[in-house]
Amino acid sequence: MKENELDIIKASGEKVKFSLNKLRSSLKRIGADNTIVEQIIDKVRDELYQGISTKEIYNRAFSLLKKEKSYLASKYKLKKAIYELGPTGFPFERFVSTILDYSGYNTTVGKVLQGLCVTHEIDVLADKDNESTIIECKFHSQQGLNCNVKIPLYINSRYQDIKAYRDSNSKKVTTLTQGWVVTNTRFTKGALQYGKCCGLYLLSWDYPKKNGLKDRIDRLGLYPITVSTLLTKREKQFLLSRDMVLCRELAKDSFYLDHLGVSEARKEKILNEIKLLCNC
Repeated sequence: MKENELDIIKASGEKVKFSLNKLRSSLKRIGADNTIVEQIIDKVRDELYQGISTKEIYNRAFSLLKKEKSYLASKYKLKKAIYELGPTGFPFERFVSTILDYSGYNTTVGKVLQGLCVTHEIDVLADKDNESTIIECKFHSQQGLNCNVKIPLYINSRYQDIKAYRDSNSKKVTTLTQGWVVTNTRFTKGALQYGKCCGLYLLSWDYPKKNGLKDRIDRLGLYPITVSTLLTKREKQFLLSRDMVLCRELAKDSFYLDHLGVSEARKEKILNEIKLLCNC
């Protein structure tokens, strides 16, 4: 069966044609060299069948990467790792806040702001150059759930209420200039259309093009602790419970691994993986 005749099933249940080029591009994006890429492509191609799920393809490619270079496997599982920040949205809010901190913002999580009509608890307040941005984070712990137009509609109404109060208050310290909606999945066409029309900034897994969440994470080396292929689920939850969401934070505060009773040999492997992953 030819590649373009093979149907695969996405997490949403949608049926699409399989593309080796997309798989090849995803492997090259994480820094795998041509030899590793073609080895994985050949092995995955041999195991394809009609109706295979994208999850099965991902799991096979991940397993092969892990055998070659574990830190590349960590990069490859980025999308899944962000889902693993759940089940609540708070670690994702902390994650978004930290990304903005590294981009020059001063952020506060869970800030209560006064609106003209009511008060609002904002996921993240980001200040920079005497300007403020309010950011709402929409986290989904399951794949295939996208943000429809109702989300930016709701967020824009909150933003406008807060902005109206700020604009009428002569004692304001900063000027509220923008509202954001950030999601770990994707926005529907209607949501993107509304966001563009009303001036909300929308940030999703792959939007805006070349500046989506995955692009920012790769560019800044800000990988969540959940990407690690060496830490156990219990260890990751322990670190998240202590507001440690980034791998590079663990590199700085490696004593947390001592609290977890990690052996010196395993600790060295974990920290080495993080250094290769984050270039830190």
